Amino acid sequence: MFERFTDPARRVVVLAQEDARERAADRIGSEHLLLGVCRATDTWAAALLAARGVTRAGVEADLDAAPPTDLPGLPDKAALASVGIDLDEVRERVEEAFGPGALESTRAAGRRRWGHIPFGRDAKKVLELALREALRRGDRSIGTEHVLLGMLHSGTGRALPLLAARGVTLEGARAALDDPGAAAQ
Repeated sequence: MFERFTDPARRVVVLAQEDARERAADRIGSEHLLLGVCRATDTWAAALLAARGVTRAGVEADLDAAPPTDLPGLPDKAALASVGIDLDEVRERVEEAFGPGALESTRAAGRRRWGHIPFGRDAKKVLELALREALRRGDRSIGTEHVLLGMLHSGTGRALPLLAARGVTLEGARAALDDPGAAAQ
């Protein structure tokens, strides 16, 4: 599928990987793709986001304020609490024994050793939906605009609520794409 991506869309994917690595994530999520779009400032999608007040700094602040609750392969905090496991207490004890941030440093060390960060389920879904959006529009390649449209479908992870909170919707983005020059309005 990546052979159909435009150079800017490929750059967004590379930037998403960089952001995932910098944020010590164990997978590339839709939020990292959103950060990648925000960093690719010379694209239609970035212009549309900027016109609606969506910035890299704002997205990063929101992500830092609301850490992920959907870690792949791990039960959620409430499920663990129901069987008597208190994650906050576990973290406290690990940090008492091994120092502050011990759990984060082990995840980051593993990635540095292996180097590859896989795509999470939500990012894969965004990219699949980007392809579908390009096909729906009759476009021959997948651009950053299609990646953004893919993020705006339900079930696409952490990027959707961040965009929805700023009034960016699938219908609005489609309408802006259909109206040349609308991204900057």
